[in-house]
Amino acid sequence: MMTELNTATMPNQGPKNVVVELAEIVPQNGEVFLTWEDLWVTASSLKNGNKAILKGLTGYARPGELLAIMGPSGCGKSTLLDTIAGRLGSSTSQSGDILINGRQQTLAYGTSAYVTQEDTLMATLTVKEAVYYSAELQLPNSMPKSEKKRIADMTMKEMGLQDAMETRIGGWSGKGISGGQKRRVSICVEILTGPKLLFLDEPTSGLDSAASYYVMKTIARQCQGRTIIASIHQPSAEVFSLFHSLCLLSSGRTVYFGPATAANEFFALSGYPCPSLQNPSDHFLKTINSDFDQDIEEGPTRMKSTEEVINILIKSYKASDKYEAVQSQVAEICKQEGEVMKKRSHASFTTQSLVLTRRSFVNMSRDLGYYWLRLAVYIVIAVGLGTIYYDVGFSNDSIQARGSMLMFVATFITFMAIGGFPSFVEELKVFRREKLNGHYGSGSFVIANTLSALPYLLLVSFIPGAIAYFLTGLQGGFEHFICFALVLFTCMMLVESLMMIVASIVPNFLMGIITGAGIQALMCLSGGFFRLPNDLPKLFWKYPVHYIAFHKYAYEGMFKNEFEGLKIHGEHKGKIDLISGENILRNTWQMDMNYSKWVDLAILLGMLVLYRLLFLLFVKAGEKLKPAMRAFMSTSPKQINSSERPLDVLAA
Repeated sequence: MMTELNTATMPNQGPKNVVVELAEIVPQNGEVFLTWEDLWVTASSLKNGNKAILKGLTGYARPGELLAIMGPSGCGKSTLLDTIAGRLGSSTSQSGDILINGRQQTLAYGTSAYVTQEDTLMATLTVKEAVYYSAELQLPNSMPKSEKKRIADMTMKEMGLQDAMETRIGGWSGKGISGGQKRRVSICVEILTGPKLLFLDEPTSGLDSAASYYVMKTIARQCQGRTIIASIHQPSAEVFSLFHSLCLLSSGRTVYFGPATAANEFFALSGYPCPSLQNPSDHFLKTINSDFDQDIEEGPTRMKSTEEVINILIKSYKASDKYEAVQSQVAEICKQEGEVMKKRSHASFTTQSLVLTRRSFVNMSRDLGYYWLRLAVYIVIAVGLGTIYYDVGFSNDSIQARGSMLMFVATFITFMAIGGFPSFVEELKVFRREKLNGHYGSGSFVIANTLSALPYLLLVSFIPGAIAYFLTGLQGGFEHFICFALVLFTCMMLVESLMMIVASIVPNFLMGIITGAGIQALMCLSGGFFRLPNDLPKLFWKYPVHYIAFHKYAYEGMFKNEFEGLKIHGEHKGKIDLISGENILRNTWQMDMNYSKWVDLAILLGMLVLYRLLFLLFVKAGEKLKPAMRAFMSTSPKQINSSERPLDVLAA
């Protein structure tokens, strides 16, 4: 509707009537009006104290429109997007009002979607598989599977992905779809639930001008009945023409907010017109970029610094009809109390766990670095181990040989399970993105990752284990081999679980590898082989490390499995004596014989369950700790008002 507002006299502009085009304020069919008023965001750190990132921003986003948040690097684009989307980090605090349909309410699942700047997708899946799995995870159980596929197919068609459906997404392991197609897949998996509010963080980042245009054109087509807000760095002229509204920021302050088509006129009236044949966005960013303090022409003879120009533009904006229009539109929207956004139902916990298990299983089967390369290396090592200790025999020398062989299997072969860490880190990135967007919970992911890894770890344990076991000539019998293989299998799962815990705490890939390797090295040293249990220093190494290291129980289980019931042919004064394996375990290896090898295996299985629960706990603790940290680190609005706001704002 058209509303005529009589405004007060503004400095240097005389009285005038401002005609403001207001959209229908009452939301229709779940449409979303989003407003933010006097929004301040402060970052807190022990080193630098408090620093204001956003400074008193006011604006709105309306259904059927694409709002672009523009500005130079570091101006606060992503911070504004994260703030209005409810995704601020733990070291930041905010003040001001953010209203949805005139109400203070959280963005419920299914009503909004957030597409990150980085395309975090599983490289091994095809486009169709990625979207289908997402549809099964997000859409409710009450919806038939055929309907979920129909929605997925329709969404892919809307995003122009029909020709790439059978192509793998690709990554470091191999070439896949293009960058622009990846970006569209990222958008596709987030709009399956039909969200009415869509946030996009730098959707054209890393794309060439042609790909950027086609991606943004596809996004602009999604505006029907939907509110879209995108932060964008430096769009081409063609991309700029797709925007309905523009929010231009510099150093956390609003330089311009209004129709994108009127931005040129605003800069011209402020004394900084865009040169002919130049991209408007290039001109805007060059004019308001305070990183390079260069003089800007103001007329044929005068020059002003960038900071002076920015201040002139900010004052000009606050004295313009565009500023009055924003205030009026926000006030009109806030008067209306639209519908409360209700959380939409998604797939059940069981369905999510099963779907994630299938997806993870497919990913592991196609990722050569996850298990297949490790299996090949293990087979080579097992052959080498078997040939070095080939047919070890029953002489007195075989005691040390058997112990060394079993130690190598329980320590170094399991140690190499960290080789799957890079692939797991990539899967964890996908999990964090999807969990943050509400696709599923931590429990489903932990269960799915455990179940999908079981078949591969059984292969990796039993095939190389059988080669090394039988070539060495260890104790015969099905029971002995099964115990050996189960201990090896459990140790590999323990190492993978340990690396998962490390990955949930240490986000950096290289630091994670080093941390995980260091922890295992400490456990290995105190396990009871390199230094016998009775010889370990009691402080720290014996208590507690020896007893909490899984290597102790792995050594005990494998050694008991091998030496119990074994007779070694020892030679004493020219006579052959039979030495029982039990005596060797007590006297040579100092093993605790009060319980059997199956108890050691049970302890290892209990530790495995504990490690998986710890991983789940650390993932969930991150969700609970972040709000607490934010409250602890935050600065109250009063502190912000008094310490961060400029004097002219306080005076106003």
